[in-house]
Amino acid sequence: MSDSNATDSTNPSTFILLGFPGWEAAHFWISIPFCAMYITALLGNITILYIVKTEPSLHEPMYYFLCMLAVTDLVLCTSILPKTLSIFWFNSREIDFAACLTQMYFIHCFSNMESGIFVAMALDRYVAICHPLRHSTILTNAVVAKIGLAVTVRSTLLILPLPVLARLLSYCRTTIILHSYCQNMAVVSLACSDIRLSNYYALFVIFFMTALDVVLLTFSYTQVLRAIFRLPTKDTRLKTFGTCSSHLCAILVYSIPALFSFLTYRFGSNVPQYVHTLLSNIYVLAPPILNPIIYGVRTRQIQDRLFRLFTHKGT
Repeated sequence: MSDSNATDSTNPSTFILLGFPGWEAAHFWISIPFCAMYITALLGNITILYIVKTEPSLHEPMYYFLCMLAVTDLVLCTSILPKTLSIFWFNSREIDFAACLTQMYFIHCFSNMESGIFVAMALDRYVAICHPLRHSTILTNAVVAKIGLAVTVRSTLLILPLPVLARLLSYCRTTIILHSYCQNMAVVSLACSDIRLSNYYALFVIFFMTALDVVLLTFSYTQVLRAIFRLPTKDTRLKTFGTCSSHLCAILVYSIPALFSFLTYRFGSNVPQYVHTLLSNIYVLAPPILNPIIYGVRTRQIQDRLFRLFTHKGT
């Protein structure tokens, strides 16, 4: 273990993930909710994919985007939790340098991809409510596929420089990562070379993608709310707004933990390390766990299909 704590090589062969620093004695107990969260995320997102695939009435843009979100969530939680659970259960803390950078890439790429999918879903709600008669002609299957491809390419290309820049750094101090997974800031902070370029690029990605997505979301929902308030009756307004409520809840589940995690990393120098680790895990794991629950609870078509599925099995 002592040999892996420090190294003179430019790129170390392995890093050491500590999990929750200071809480090592409680790792087994911490693993219980983490394991439950992983199972919940897997079952929830796989169920969403199965329901949409087997129910022809759900073969619409809104549910295609929901499937994209479910796949993104599955990749996101699987990029983190198997290794985290191996730390908790087997004290398997070593991670290969290349594997660490790969994990970093998948986490940040698919997390940002999730933001792009929310924008696509907001576009769908905008067209459905503001231009209902043209919805099927505007958002065709080909257009939905192109939007999904654009979201994927955007995240893939913008996030790729992060692990590349991290690989170019010199790591000559310690290889101990005070975290449960290879988060970008946790890794590059171990370098003994100049990390300003890496930090500047990470900030650029955060602010560029966040600003762009916030502008698009704000525009979409401003137009949606204006259209809703022009509807003639209160019941119609509430029913129409209800079609957007699950999407708005999912955006809050994604954005609030992300905001707290970002603020504590950038400005919370006096915040204990385990709080940083906990917030970073919540930021990444909350959407995969809660999104299927939100859409399952607030989307009547999914509720009906799920009810028929269990009723059929029961009989």
